[in-house]
Amino acid sequence: MTSIIVISIIIGLLIYSLISFYIGYNGWAWLKSTFLAKYKKTYICVMILLSLSLFAGRLLPFAFLEWISGYWMAVFGYSLMILPLANIIYFILKKNHKFWIGIGVIVLYSFIFIYGTYNAWTPVVRTYEIEIDKKTNLKDLKIFMASDIHLSGVVGTKHLERLVKLVDAEDPDIVLLPGDIINDNIEQYQKQNMSDVFKKIDAPLGVYAVLGNHDYYGNDDQKILAEMEKIGVGVLMDEFINIGDYFYLAGRKEHTDNSRKELSKYFKGLDKSKPIIMMDHQPKDLTEAKENGVDLLVSGHTHRGQIAPANFITDRIYENDWGHMQKGSFHSIVSSGFGLWGPPLRIGTQAEVMVINVKFVGK
Repeated sequence: MTSIIVISIIIGLLIYSLISFYIGYNGWAWLKSTFLAKYKKTYICVMILLSLSLFAGRLLPFAFLEWISGYWMAVFGYSLMILPLANIIYFILKKNHKFWIGIGVIVLYSFIFIYGTYNAWTPVVRTYEIEIDKKTNLKDLKIFMASDIHLSGVVGTKHLERLVKLVDAEDPDIVLLPGDIINDNIEQYQKQNMSDVFKKIDAPLGVYAVLGNHDYYGNDDQKILAEMEKIGVGVLMDEFINIGDYFYLAGRKEHTDNSRKELSKYFKGLDKSKPIIMMDHQPKDLTEAKENGVDLLVSGHTHRGQIAPANFITDRIYENDWGHMQKGSFHSIVSSGFGLWGPPLRIGTQAEVMVINVKFVGK
């Protein structure tokens, strides 16, 4: 088994190196027709550093490397679509107009970076109206939901402050944060004292969260739980609580956690005649949630692909990869996320929070 993993890694690195070379070669083919041709050695060094940044940004605790590796991921991905098209146009035109084809490619990349940056750092509020047909003394409930914050060297205090302002502006009854609070490790969270901003998020019925896969990757999940406890955020780990005797709020452990229980096992003793709202980071187990009496399931994780055309992939993987889906009396609402992973860009998606206005109509 070990040899298969090693061979897979070697093949993966070889493919990555060949694609990086293809990108670099195309860049140089254009640059050598300009006044920058004399900087060949500098260009080669830059391309090598960019290629290595994908690994350095994950291994070394420097925020600037996270930014560089993120942008390089975007260039790498879009180059697989843009450069072959540019090559075809180049040969159709019988190798004429090389300079202007290159300018066209640069303009296209510029649009991607400018538009993607705007979408990444300008969050929108998406509002949903749903009804839960169960009896409770509460007529309606305003939920503020923000998933996939991914606090890191890229998504820092400034973006977190945007979240605080949005919560204050919406004035919800309860705040739900369904996973991926940090991005792989807690170092930047602590280094930037993000808890000073995070603790400003407040609501009358409380602020609750579950952990996501990225909260586990750096083995800092216990540290995250401790940090959330300090600032009064209740993290539900295969647990449910009764909120004001109005409804149950449940939170599942992430699929990454091997101790995750079957829903039926930890729902024993729960009065299913009351409304049940649940957080589960990945929107995988919709049928299980529906069969166990959950009325509203809120999730994140998918980012809706974050950068098009990856949204076509998430759409195929998940029954509900974004937005509101209703199956009978069961509601699933999935957010594309407030923060981001990898490239600090969003194409086809936008940073978002969700406001869910719930009306309880049971008699």
